[in-house]
Amino acid sequence: MSLLPFSSQLIADVGISFGDEGKGRLIPEIAAELRDTGAPVSVVLKVNGGANSGHTAAGIKLNLLPAGVADAGVAHLAIGSGVVADPRKIWWEALPLEKKGHAVRVRLLIDERALVSDLTHRLLDLAWEDYRVNILREEPRGSTGRGITPAFSDETGQWQIHYADFLAPPAEFRKKLAQRADRACRVIQHVCQVSAATWDSFFEKLTAAELRANAEAIDLGVFDKSEFDFTRFKSPAPFTLDLDTLADAYWKAGYGLAPQIGEVRELVLRELRAGRTVIGEFGQSYWLDKRHGFTPNVTASHTFTPEFFESAGVPVQRIHTFGVAKAYDTKVGTHTFITRMDDAHPLSILLKKLEFGTSTGRQRMVGWFDAVEKGDALRYGGYQDLMINKIDALSHTGEWRDDLLICTAYEDASGRRYHHVPRNDAVRRALRPVYEKHPGWKGDISQIRRFADLPRNAQRYTAAMLRGIFDVAWHGEPFPSADRLPNFRYLGVGPEPSQIIKDLPPAAELIKLR
Repeated sequence: MSLLPFSSQLIADVGISFGDEGKGRLIPEIAAELRDTGAPVSVVLKVNGGANSGHTAAGIKLNLLPAGVADAGVAHLAIGSGVVADPRKIWWEALPLEKKGHAVRVRLLIDERALVSDLTHRLLDLAWEDYRVNILREEPRGSTGRGITPAFSDETGQWQIHYADFLAPPAEFRKKLAQRADRACRVIQHVCQVSAATWDSFFEKLTAAELRANAEAIDLGVFDKSEFDFTRFKSPAPFTLDLDTLADAYWKAGYGLAPQIGEVRELVLRELRAGRTVIGEFGQSYWLDKRHGFTPNVTASHTFTPEFFESAGVPVQRIHTFGVAKAYDTKVGTHTFITRMDDAHPLSILLKKLEFGTSTGRQRMVGWFDAVEKGDALRYGGYQDLMINKIDALSHTGEWRDDLLICTAYEDASGRRYHHVPRNDAVRRALRPVYEKHPGWKGDISQIRRFADLPRNAQRYTAAMLRGIFDVAWHGEPFPSADRLPNFRYLGVGPEPSQIIKDLPPAAELIKLR
């Protein structure tokens, strides 16, 4: 059986691809599994990133708030110190959810050391993208435009504004924000060399984006359209901001959250002492980590298990890591995508209808399952449990009726094989995939709840994904003993919370299935 006991009261929910793996749905699943045990989930902690890491949990689309929102039994929703969060966006997300009956603020705790992001970071994000395209003559990177990288740059440059600043008198906050705005405007004008017309367009672009993103909140009557008008922050002179209007808006939003600002580290320690479980919800994935990914197609935070302890502010200790992937691969932006399908491929046409970003609505590229990336995430990152989603999307339908492919290695022009992801992206860009072929299956599998009831070829494909991961993780080495192999806990066969298979065979048995 796949539902083995968790090895710790701390559980990390991490992606092992390039994001968009379905990590959000894992949270309510773990909470449900542990609800009637002696260690129920009491805290879901957003560990890293910001509003660029959208998750969907139980049909609820989230950007900043932890996916524990979807489960009323989770007592605490925490935002750790490893997160950059725009206080206005917290309100934009929380109030519509409360209007729908979800308890948010009564459960929310924002760490005092969480970083405040604001309009200046979003303007810098747009300006740097403009710089890449118009000054460097490079392809656009495909940033979310949420200001995440500039916000984390303020941390490394020691220009932070913390949520703790909203607990002090406003003068210091206003001073820091004015300095931040001055720096941003100077960089945008003189370094990024943005034109005055482009500067004006940034405010219109942000207004349009947030009106689109918050259309439901407007329809619900929670906010007026004027709430999302960014042009009010622009002064008449180019490259200047209306500092009073900007500071008033952000102080109002941040100070209004003062009851929710506090010590996440004490919350986590208290819940652990009480024997309860804490889930760390990560944005992005192993391969988007700012250190382990491939610049510039990375995020600005650390995206794997060790960051849990930094963000929560607690001592390093045993933690149970969940690696999450899909049964095929997706990427956005300008990533090297070795297993990318041709856009005209029948399966690509089907999958692209499903693949749009939760945060931004961006169309994702689709490709075959890359076991090399996931195997390296296991070898170098480590995880004890595995969840793979969307195998149902691979069923034969319409013109799609061919074999499925799994990438088990890479090869260069000379025929040299690579069984791990090269760390030099110039080398990686020149590689082609080495595929295994696996026969597909017909029929809707979304209502199946037992592994044995899946079509035989779907069972074999599931086994082949796991075997491919293990072959990479321990290439040239013997596999660990059966009790030390990662456990394949959940197989997603549809988007609904109930559409999960939980009785997969033990990993050592499953990989023998051919």
